[in-house]
Amino acid sequence: MTTAGTARDTTTRTSPGAARQHTLRERNLELVARAVFEVPEPLSRAGVAAATGLARATVSTLVDQLVAAGLVRELPAVTGGRAGRPAVPLVPAPRSVVGLGLEVNVDYLGVRVLDLTGDVVSEQVVPGALHDSDPAVVLGRLGRLAREVSDGVVASGMTVAGARLALPGLVDPRTGLLEVAPNLGWSSLDPVPLLGLGDVAVRIANEAKLAALAELAGGSDVAAPDSFIFVSGDVGIGGAVVVDRELFLGERGWNGEIGHVVVDPAGPRCSCGAFGCLEQYAGKEAMMRTAGLPPDSPLAALVTRQAQADVLLPAGRALGSALADFVNLLDVGTIVLGGAYTELLPWLRADVEAVLADRVLAAPFVDLDVRAAQAGPHAALTGGAREVLRAVLAAPAAWV
Repeated sequence: MTTAGTARDTTTRTSPGAARQHTLRERNLELVARAVFEVPEPLSRAGVAAATGLARATVSTLVDQLVAAGLVRELPAVTGGRAGRPAVPLVPAPRSVVGLGLEVNVDYLGVRVLDLTGDVVSEQVVPGALHDSDPAVVLGRLGRLAREVSDGVVASGMTVAGARLALPGLVDPRTGLLEVAPNLGWSSLDPVPLLGLGDVAVRIANEAKLAALAELAGGSDVAAPDSFIFVSGDVGIGGAVVVDRELFLGERGWNGEIGHVVVDPAGPRCSCGAFGCLEQYAGKEAMMRTAGLPPDSPLAALVTRQAQADVLLPAGRALGSALADFVNLLDVGTIVLGGAYTELLPWLRADVEAVLADRVLAAPFVDLDVRAAQAGPHAALTGGAREVLRAVLAAPAAWV
């Protein structure tokens, strides 16, 4: 029988050299995993050795461990037309370890499961009217939806590595607290316990930032830029700044709140308490209001109304004005528009670009690129699930 004292003695006898060796193995596992996951074409063990600088014997041992852990899969061997052993391509293992993306937004709840290949394994998106809602009720409902989805994938033999919860507001990732989500009417909230997900590790993040991370994967026809300003247009308007493929977070991770940039101090009061915020001109409900449509109308109705009159002119000009401020401050010339803006961009583009050309100081000397997001609907769900899996690849030793 092992006593507490014996355990302490064993820890004391562990040598510094052994600790360093363990750390080196973890680092090498991460190198090998990244070599397999971050290349456009599958590598063999020899290719991984060349890419990482590790000895082939070391790589072979580590790959065997990653395969046994269900993180890496071996494809059928191929011959390259030369003498020697056929190469065995290595790829991310499908439907093994999965990440869970969760989201509460003003008009829907969502759950999406991604596997290590990036494929969507399962998802549920449920519409709702969540203005000024009860967080305990809403998060409890999302938790039940998440359990239903995760139970299904676990029953199919997959392992849920964790979850990210996307929220439309100021999130403190250090404490796990939602400080304020004006459009939901939530503040000073610890949301994770209200989900009731038990032993599933859940972390929270801002919706627009997770959507921006999803954008980094690129689309089927357009590669993701290395640096860009991402704007997610819905009832609220969120933003994120990506520089050299990493989120720029600021001091507390609260940057990017472009929806609350004031475009007209004499404008209408915003849900945040200020006057004339961008959301009051270019938020989805604001655009519907300008077009004389019910706030929950589909975007197709707004497009039909736009064909009859230029109802999106105020939104385009306000969005261009706020974006010009961001470009002048940050010197990032690529702007990616997501959420409702992805579908509306053909009608918003001319007004946005006209204001950018007029107000961005560097406009005569650089090409400002305004483009539609590639990550698809409810991109924060994808970004959240990807972040879970990125954490797995950052510490694969925990799975071996």
